[in-house]
Amino acid sequence: MAGRPRDPDLEQRLLATAWSLLTSNGYDALTLTQVAAQAGAHRTDVYRRWSSKVRLVADVLDGYLPPVPDPDTGTLHGDLRAFAQDLAGAWDEPWNDGLVGFLADLRGDAEAERTFRSLVVRRSQPLVDAIARAVRRGEIAEVPELPFVGNLLEGPLMHRRMFGGEPMTPEELDVVTWSVHRLLTGTSVKP
Repeated sequence: MAGRPRDPDLEQRLLATAWSLLTSNGYDALTLTQVAAQAGAHRTDVYRRWSSKVRLVADVLDGYLPPVPDPDTGTLHGDLRAFAQDLAGAWDEPWNDGLVGFLADLRGDAEAERTFRSLVVRRSQPLVDAIARAVRRGEIAEVPELPFVGNLLEGPLMHRRMFGGEPMTPEELDVVTWSVHRLLTGTSVKP
């Protein structure tokens, strides 16, 4: 007696459904049962692939977050501003409101945390490239602690979204960008 034929597109359908639900309803409202129902699958189809919501969402973010562009503007400040602008756009998405819950759940799941950390490293590559270009151009003398630079750029955006519930204005984004630029270059005023 043969079993039901395997659906080769099921995993992609589940991920696409989870992305749709995440972006429309947020992390807190997302359930694995809801993903299965919306995807026309069985709950066991979801649980067989992801043992928890945090693992599913880590894979969804890894697969569906658009890449961060890597524009070469010709200056460190321009590259920092372009990177920060892209981060600001990402933090302005409504689904980020539930990210606090996701990050809290992430701490208890080593597999999901590895997936998410890999995503963060990939999405930080444009910043790494911008810093390397700045060193080659002589704008800065050495490569700084890159995760710290990323935190300096993204921290205010995260804080504003998570605690203020609103995006940064372009003027505030300029202040953040110039502050990081000054720290990296040792300059005291805007050029």
